Amino acid sequence: MRMKLLFVLATASLALTSCITKNAQVKKEPVKKETQSVQQDPYLYLEEVEGKKALEFAKAESKRTVAHFKKDPNFNSIKKDLTKIALADDRLPQVYLMNGEVYNFWQDKKHTRGIWRKTSVEEFKKEKPQWNVLLDLDALAKKENENWVWAGADCLPPKNTRCLISLSRGGKDAKVTREFDLTSLSFVKDGFFLPEAKSYATWIDQDTLYVGTDWGANSLTDSGYPMISKILKRGQALKDAKEVFQGSKKDMSASTFTYFTPKKNYIFHFRTISFYENEVWYEDEKGVRTLLPVPTSADFSGVFDDYFLFLLRDDLKTNTRMIPAGSLVALPAQRLKLKEKALDFLDILFTPKAKRFLSHVGISKTAIYLNLNDNVQGKVARITRQETGSWQLADLNLGNKGVARAYSNDAFDDAFLVNYTDFLSPSAIYLGMPADKNSDWALLKSAPPRFNSAEMTVDQKEAKSKDGTMIPYFIIHKKNMKLNEKNPTLMYGYGGFESPILPYYLDSIGKVWIERGGVFVVANIRGGGEFGPSWHQAVLRENRTKVYDDFIAVAEDLIKSKITNAGHLGIQGRSNGGLLTGATVVRRPDLFNAALVEVPLLDMLRYHKLLAGASWMEEYGNPDDAKMREAILQYSPYQNVKADKKYPEIFFMTSTKDDRVHPGHARKMVARMKEQGHKVYYYENTEGGHAGNANIKQKILWNTLEYTYLWQKLGPAPK
Repeated sequence: MRMKLLFVLATASLALTSCITKNAQVKKEPVKKETQSVQQDPYLYLEEVEGKKALEFAKAESKRTVAHFKKDPNFNSIKKDLTKIALADDRLPQVYLMNGEVYNFWQDKKHTRGIWRKTSVEEFKKEKPQWNVLLDLDALAKKENENWVWAGADCLPPKNTRCLISLSRGGKDAKVTREFDLTSLSFVKDGFFLPEAKSYATWIDQDTLYVGTDWGANSLTDSGYPMISKILKRGQALKDAKEVFQGSKKDMSASTFTYFTPKKNYIFHFRTISFYENEVWYEDEKGVRTLLPVPTSADFSGVFDDYFLFLLRDDLKTNTRMIPAGSLVALPAQRLKLKEKALDFLDILFTPKAKRFLSHVGISKTAIYLNLNDNVQGKVARITRQETGSWQLADLNLGNKGVARAYSNDAFDDAFLVNYTDFLSPSAIYLGMPADKNSDWALLKSAPPRFNSAEMTVDQKEAKSKDGTMIPYFIIHKKNMKLNEKNPTLMYGYGGFESPILPYYLDSIGKVWIERGGVFVVANIRGGGEFGPSWHQAVLRENRTKVYDDFIAVAEDLIKSKITNAGHLGIQGRSNGGLLTGATVVRRPDLFNAALVEVPLLDMLRYHKLLAGASWMEEYGNPDDAKMREAILQYSPYQNVKADKKYPEIFFMTSTKDDRVHPGHARKMVARMKEQGHKVYYYENTEGGHAGNANIKQKILWNTLEYTYLWQKLGPAPK
């Protein structure tokens, strides 16, 4: 439960998810001129998110781009296929369990903003279940004349009748938080309310919250996150809330929350020093706080049976042994009085193997569930504590070639959910059974296929990067693909923040790309979490260029294998992946004929001064440091694009309401490339936040533009 930001991988077209946590304030102060290179930048005005001149630029470029692609003969057929998938009534709802019932947030043609709803487990199994609507966001937005986008609900356990609902204007990370009563299905009159900010609120009890928000002057870190945690009581004004914990301006954030369990509740304070470093303080029933004696790089993963769980990101040497990075350890709460010596009493619950690493921990009433990455496949394991005090780990088998992921764990219940999928198999949701049952899985519902997978196959290959590291990648294609160098090929990558790309069902991609003759490639480059912490740590800061070397190596391997050539090869990435594609195409424009650069970072000399950028310096380095500045200048797209180089016609996409990765990155890059005489495409959605789109209609348009562009550039055009 690391209190950090992760770049979002989930996209409309790729259904990936990824992340930066959601808390930095949009900085509207005048831009300062720090260096000579910045002083000479004529496009700083494009960093004014809502500036008149900047918006006129974005609107004009977007209008031109949309008009161009709407004229393409394939635009309407692609849109038709994508619309059919996006609005299908038989889509598999993304559900979670609460109080023994199934909850879901759903969007369709009638509910473009969406509805929050629930049903019983037995009803959910039916082909057409009946749902009880809890909140209609379309009706609420109309009533309040607001552009509301759903941002989640946090309900007070164990009864879960009171919830804190977060709503975003236009999809921004900044949100409004309001108290909702699940009994009356209404917002609580004079209930808890937080005005729009990048804040957090967590329950203590029905009448009390922990809150972190913009409290005024000197209450935010340099990264724009809450620096101060306070207790807010029912009926109390925000200004009267009592401070309970404070970090420092140089930290990334500070936060406090209650961890609820059936036996007792635990209070934790987090000082998030940087993206990968946390101090975790435990506060006991008497109000005494103890700094947990684990490395600051360890990732807090929850509480089970009075043990505090941590996933180690670095090797840990205690007085008695060496515990390898990637291990899951359990710290007994009763040993905390021993301080550093408490580490000698750590229980080791999981240790990584050659290509088998832990990615996520979920905790139920009687068991711990592990999501494992096993050679870029997804497995689930269960840990139980025996009467003797020992721990037992067992794999739960569901499939060998796809991805199984346990989720919706609840410390007050044994039931949990498992999603299983692969590139060619539609997702299926299973109900995980209690640890003492013989049967491990019960199928609840599966999605129908969206494309003809019988004609397709999946290969897993490796490419050798510049430093000799072997980089795995998946190729999904038709079985009759010819090695003639002419296959339209789209390569996707991310390569950052220890976030892996595992197999997932290619609904839209399968239909409008592979079924029409395209080849899709997923590159598992370094920087992700496919092979544990070291796979990520190998490319941090001054080693960042290795990410682009990896991506280039996969591209060259595809060409060497005669699957495609530079005229038919394109790349796509979002967020940190947008930096990946932007940097790669600028470094090696000769390899590609298309590049989708979406919600990207591009000006890496100023990223730390824009929105939440300062919180990512552990990943990219500090541009104000002379040594790091030189390293960053090796790849920063905005500084490296040249007038005398030939580039493919790059397509940049972003959102005005993205208050996580500044839209100025894409705006400035487009302006500079046009000034240099390069032809580019640009689309800026006025809503949507970092996801790029705020509702299902906007998602369809975004995806249609993507695939129309790809077929236009990588052809031959689909029939």
